[in-house]
Amino acid sequence: MKLIYLTLLVLPAALLCFQNANSLLARAEEDELDDVVDIEGEDSQVVGDDVIGEEDDSVVKSSQDVDTTVLFTKPITSYGDVAFDLQAGNPVEFLVGFINKGSEDYLVETMEASFRYPMDYTYYIQNFTALPYNREVKPKQEATFAYSFIPNEAFAGRPFGLNIQINYRDASGNAYQEAVYNQTVNIVEISEGLDGETFFLYVFLGAACVLILVVGQQALSSLARRRSPRSAPKPLETGTANDVDYDWLPKEVVNQLKKSPKTPKQSPRLRKAKRSAGDD
Repeated sequence: MKLIYLTLLVLPAALLCFQNANSLLARAEEDELDDVVDIEGEDSQVVGDDVIGEEDDSVVKSSQDVDTTVLFTKPITSYGDVAFDLQAGNPVEFLVGFINKGSEDYLVETMEASFRYPMDYTYYIQNFTALPYNREVKPKQEATFAYSFIPNEAFAGRPFGLNIQINYRDASGNAYQEAVYNQTVNIVEISEGLDGETFFLYVFLGAACVLILVVGQQALSSLARRRSPRSAPKPLETGTANDVDYDWLPKEVVNQLKKSPKTPKQSPRLRKAKRSAGDD
């Protein structure tokens, strides 16, 4: 029984320590990512110095005849928010509206998103897939394009610059690029359900409560046995042999009884005398 109690106490504690060790190792691995800017993503990554050089060589601007808007559908945000939260490991979905205010056609080719270093947007942290659309938008018309991506779970707890760009061309073949969204977002951890550390903590508390209840029950039962009074011995019945009334018997019979030895059985003569007395 003592071995079972010891197991209930030691096993949850060992599991909890093992879970804490794993979490510490995971946090240490995530902290190493702080010093690294070039992180593997879905597409090839570009380091900050290379980006600056490329932008200096060819700068692509947006067209004055085009207006764009962005609407996040997951998670839902309010307009004017400087920064909002994105859950790590959960998909982010948004819609981009493309309005052609000019007099010529525009061809929307691709749209892409990327995480940038929040202190310097020329440094790329992670690039997401560039989705091809190749959709033609006529003058005075509007089109909507959907896009989604999933933030890496290793980025949880850090702010990043989210950049969303749309690439399009006019009828003359001139290329344009416009940043429809370029603000800082916070990557947060998912808080749904129970994590391993909380689960093992509940198991440990449950085992401790069961152990306390069992020990308390045994202590109360032993205390009750000590305080319970002992039952008094039952008196020994001696019978009513000394209280027999012999006045109704004849004197000769009484004298004979007194002279005869005391036996548990009555003599036949005594039984005959009792029977005759009953007939009288």
